[in-house]
Amino acid sequence: MVGMDQKPSLQEMIDAVIKTFIVAHADDEDAHLAQALVYNAGRLAWRLREMGVDVEQKTSISDVVTDADRAAERFVAGVLEAVRPEDGILGEEGAARESQSGRTWVIDPVDGTYNFSSGSDYWCSALALADATGITLGAVHRPAMGYTWFGGRDFPTSLDGKEVARLEDKPSEQISLSTYLHPTSLVDENIRGAWQRVAENFATVRMLGAGSVDLASVADGTWGAWMQHSVADWDWFPGKALVEAAGGAARKVEAGGVEWCLAGNKQVVDQMEDWLRG
Repeated sequence: MVGMDQKPSLQEMIDAVIKTFIVAHADDEDAHLAQALVYNAGRLAWRLREMGVDVEQKTSISDVVTDADRAAERFVAGVLEAVRPEDGILGEEGAARESQSGRTWVIDPVDGTYNFSSGSDYWCSALALADATGITLGAVHRPAMGYTWFGGRDFPTSLDGKEVARLEDKPSEQISLSTYLHPTSLVDENIRGAWQRVAENFATVRMLGAGSVDLASVADGTWGAWMQHSVADWDWFPGKALVEAAGGAARKVEAGGVEWCLAGNKQVVDQMEDWLRG
C-alpha cells in the first residue's frame, strides 16, 4: 500500500488505469476495444511526456524508447491480457504472449518515438489484430490532432467515425509520396537506387518519421502513397489494414537487397512495384 506521504509509482498508476478501463470496456467488441485502446494509450503517452520522460537509445541516436512507450504498451497489453485472455500479444517494447485462439494483437504504443521525444506532434499510438488469414483490423490515434483512424476486413476505413472516401486510381505524378530512408541507407547504393527509382516519379516527397500516421494519412487521402524498407509488423499492420479497407493496395516487394512495404491506390502501387523491380 502507498503511504499518505508517498506518490504511487508509474507501474502502480498504470495498473490503476488498466483496472478502470476494464470496468468500462470489458464487454466491448473488437472494433470498439481497439479504438478505445489506442485513444487511451496515446493520451497516456501525451500526459507522461508533459510530465517529462527519460529517453534511451536502442540501435542508434534516432532509434529511441521512452518511459511513455513502455507505460502505454503496459496499459494496452494489461487490458488485453484481461479481456482477451486467449489472444496473443506482440508489442514493440517487448510485450509478448503466445496465442491460443489463433489471433494476435500487434501493439505500437508510440510510433514516431524520435518525434515524440523531440516535442513534435507527428506521432501516434497504433494497434492491429491479425489471425491466420491476415490482418483483420487496424486502429491509429494521433493525440495532437485528436484523430482516430479505424478500419479492417469488415470495416470501411473511418476517421473519427466518419467513413473516408475510397481511394481512386491516380498515377504517381499526380500525388505525393510519404516515405522514410535512414541516413545509413542513403549511403548504400543498392537501397538508395531502389528508393530513387520510385521517389523521382512523384509530384512531391514527404519524410516525417511516423509510419502509422503516414499510412493512415494515405488511407484518408492526405498523402498519395507510402514506401519504406525493413518495416516491423507493428509499424506495418495497423496502416496496411487502413489502406486496404479504404480500397487501396498494400504489399511487400524485394529490391536492392531489402524488403519494401508499399501502400497507396492500386494503380500507383503497381507502378511502384514495377520501378522497384527495375
